[in-house]
Amino acid sequence: MYGLFEDEDDIFMGSPKSKLMDVLFNANNDRVRAELQNFIDRTAAMELMMAERFGEDVDRDIHIFMNSNRDEVENHAKSLYIELMGTILSQSE
Repeated sequence: MYGLFEDEDDIFMGSPKSKLMDVLFNANNDRVRAELQNFIDRTAAMELMMAERFGEDVDRDIHIFMNSNRDEVENHAKSLYIELMGTILSQSE
């Protein structure tokens, strides 16, 4: 799957992030709202789980992890852009 990200202009004529932004602003508003709410709920749950398991300074730990694993985080973020875009498009009108 990481081969999709070798050249950001190869996938749908733009980066996964830019294409998700296109979808967010052009897809069914109710579907976009529902998926963003789901994303926020999942993020909140993950942050609470991390705070429970690793302590209250989650933001610092996330920042350190992101800096230490920049390439993996970037590739995973691109996968999440594509996944969210696919979810919104597959459930839109």
